[in-house]
Amino acid sequence: MLYFADLHVHSRFSRATSKDCDIRGLSQWAALKGIHVVATGDFTHPEWRRLIHESLEPREEGLFGLVRGATPDPLLNAPGNSPADVRFILNVEISSIYKKNGKVRKAHNLIFMPDMESMDKFCKRLGERGNLNSDGRPIIGIDCHDLLEMALETSALSFAIPAHIWTPWFSVLGSRSGFDSIEECFEDLTDYIPALETGLSSDPEMNFRVSELDQYTLVSNSDTHSPSKLGREVNIFSGNPSYKAIREALHRGGTGSRVTENFLGPKQSILEDKRVRDGASSFVGTIEFFPEEGKYHMDGHRKCGVRLKPQETDDLGGKCPVCGHAVTVGVMNRVNQLADRPEGYTPPKAGYYWRMLPLIEIVADCLGCGVQAKKAKHLHHKLVEALGPELDILWSAPLDDVEVYSPGIVVEALRRVRAGQVKIEAGYDGEYGRVSIFGDDERSSFL
Repeated sequence: MLYFADLHVHSRFSRATSKDCDIRGLSQWAALKGIHVVATGDFTHPEWRRLIHESLEPREEGLFGLVRGATPDPLLNAPGNSPADVRFILNVEISSIYKKNGKVRKAHNLIFMPDMESMDKFCKRLGERGNLNSDGRPIIGIDCHDLLEMALETSALSFAIPAHIWTPWFSVLGSRSGFDSIEECFEDLTDYIPALETGLSSDPEMNFRVSELDQYTLVSNSDTHSPSKLGREVNIFSGNPSYKAIREALHRGGTGSRVTENFLGPKQSILEDKRVRDGASSFVGTIEFFPEEGKYHMDGHRKCGVRLKPQETDDLGGKCPVCGHAVTVGVMNRVNQLADRPEGYTPPKAGYYWRMLPLIEIVADCLGCGVQAKKAKHLHHKLVEALGPELDILWSAPLDDVEVYSPGIVVEALRRVRAGQVKIEAGYDGEYGRVSIFGDDERSSFL
């Protein structure tokens, strides 16, 4: 089977998160999106960990489902997954702030545990190093190397994924407080890192330019602070889901298949892949943001409304042309600094990937309204109730089927998004990019 897995989320105990980020809300939205495996996130927070123990019970090896008899109703009457089908994998994002090699480092890492006993033991040890009560994503003064070592000592089956590796302020390769290589950060434990999270502001194509990253599986996750944004970036696996299967698939890497930037029809090319066809547990690829939409894609200074290309930043000596303040060097520029390959290079074992927009954003653009507008939600609900989970509609639904339940403009919008035919004002310095599919005059010709 093929299934989607979102391996980076947050609970309501993290800063700036929705009160709906609880087990109930995550399972309901994961089902609506079509996500089979979702991370618990935040398991170091004592109250969230208590709820994990109370709300989840073991299912497939190392995965957990809702306690039987406590399954909430689905959000919509849609074919496909129900909240009872959703599986949870135990993990947490930890913010490490420490000094190494004469420089302050600020890096985020995802830590995964195979069972609740290991989770509890790890939290006990980590709690001796810092405060776990204040935030679901704790800030601990611990070296990333030592954090991984602690996880592996707790359970040999644990694993770590450096989070959003290019984000300027809090990542392993970030321009403001990161390193110039993964090995510089993790030293002798580097081989225990199976995967890297590319983050919203980069995609696999950008990462392919750095040869050091070839040894890692490139994953993408939502990093959501609201259940409704689950799956805005997501991973695709094949085989029977379990903790062991996911861990081993990440260590093995991509299928060695061609990279498909824009997927124009049902998932036939995936189904024809030999490893997928044979039912092997494999990492297939990712569904991505358009990286320009990420809020740190370009350089810039948000306070002054200045967005810069890397060459413009260099020409200005890294200073804002309005106020003279140092600009935030974005992901594109940072990739350029570390790249040893030209644009367009594809490693031989790269996974598939597709750039996509959330369904509600596509519908809202079609109707010329915001994502909270009643008419956008009405059409969104109609499509999901007729065709099934959101990700299936975005990724693989035949356009002829979509046309039965929606105006022609939605079919054209989905075609354009799958083909990458969108207009984007790139994000910078914490400001998300803006994506549009139609101009106002063009939209009116479809309605």
